[in-house]
Amino acid sequence: MADKNVDRREFLKRIGIGAGSAMMMMALEPFQGLADPLLKKKDTGNIADANNPMTYRVQHGSGKKISLLGFGMMRLPDDQAAVNEMVDYAISHGVNYFDTAPMYMGGRSEVLTGEALSRYPREKYHVATKMSNQNSRSWSFDASKSMYERSMERLKVDYIDYYLLHSIGGGMDSLKGRFLDNGILDFLLKEREAGRIKHLGFSYHGNVNDFDWLLDRQDEYNWDFVQIQMNFLDWRHASLRQGRRHDADAEYLYNKCEKMGVQCVVMEPLRGGAFGRMAPELTEQLKAVRPDDSPAKWAFRWVGSFPNILTTLSGMNRMDHVVENIQTFSPLEVCTESENKLLEKIADQMAGIPTIPCTTCAYCMPCPYGVDIPGNFSFYNDKVNDHTIPLPDKDAADYAERQTRFIEQYRATIPATAQANQCVDCEACLPKCPQQIRIPNQMARIVGTLRKK
Repeated sequence: MADKNVDRREFLKRIGIGAGSAMMMMALEPFQGLADPLLKKKDTGNIADANNPMTYRVQHGSGKKISLLGFGMMRLPDDQAAVNEMVDYAISHGVNYFDTAPMYMGGRSEVLTGEALSRYPREKYHVATKMSNQNSRSWSFDASKSMYERSMERLKVDYIDYYLLHSIGGGMDSLKGRFLDNGILDFLLKEREAGRIKHLGFSYHGNVNDFDWLLDRQDEYNWDFVQIQMNFLDWRHASLRQGRRHDADAEYLYNKCEKMGVQCVVMEPLRGGAFGRMAPELTEQLKAVRPDDSPAKWAFRWVGSFPNILTTLSGMNRMDHVVENIQTFSPLEVCTESENKLLEKIADQMAGIPTIPCTTCAYCMPCPYGVDIPGNFSFYNDKVNDHTIPLPDKDAADYAERQTRFIEQYRATIPATAQANQCVDCEACLPKCPQQIRIPNQMARIVGTLRKK
């Protein structure tokens, strides 16, 4: 007798269809009569405007419908009423995926998220959180297990829909210490078997060997999803960005996941807000094609055009962000071939601009010497992009004049106690940075820019 509990992926494997063909068949699996991989939500009751439906994807195996826009809860206002209001609007307009972590806001994010979501029936939302045991003091089995259980308590749930090994990529010693040697991964696999974790995956930053090692053991771990940093700049330029040690572009990460039959959750689709601060001449190229669309909308449309994306996370901390992003995904309009070529051209141009690849996540903070690391990097990048300082052409005739303006604006913006020259190269920030930025080196770069010849 056939096993009725065999999911679609396992069935395809048993009848001998390869991963690539299986992925194609899954992408075309019909839903409410549609074969389009960009599935439109219908008749759910959560959509305020029936003429503006949220776009959905189907989770392989479970058949769950997941909103292509996911609500990133990393930078919420520490105001429960404000969070409730944003969550209410998101849910009423079809968003059903909410992503948090124990380390976000020192744990407050999970608390705020749990309070907001617990007002709804459990089947109305899918919540994602993580094993954020980056600090070696939390590597023990008991400490890691306590972190997992505390997430359950804060989120007010008896199961977690999407649970991640957080920020893989620190090298095999870190991978073994955090998840393998202490037995916590074996524990989490058993939790999935018991139903207290519905879907298990990992998020990746950094060393691609870790990424490959985990995915190459798909038969053993059966990852349900992988969270990767993906946007039109990192698609082919992540491994070339100045100041970071990434050794895999998003193109490689996405394609390997697709080949292995594992869906992707996307983080940093806006490159930490970098696309909202592009050089004016780049923004003008986008406006020439779609005058009413922001660079953020272009970036979301680009990511959402890939069929193996389950959901796209957007860190939203204001109601206007929630409203605008929902409009973009309701429904999402996929990029045309000519638009993809334009974004590829713009990515090539951006890769040649010497900005620092900081996404302002603030994982590096607080600095023991008071340096505002993301503030310094954000200011520097803005001034490079708006050509206040004409890098990399330091021989420009007006370089001295622009440098003087840069110095004046820098001193007026960044408090003296938080400026780059306060960095003593202690390297406390280095293991915390998911972008693998050599932060002291970049602080020295800013100090050098402030120093007149």
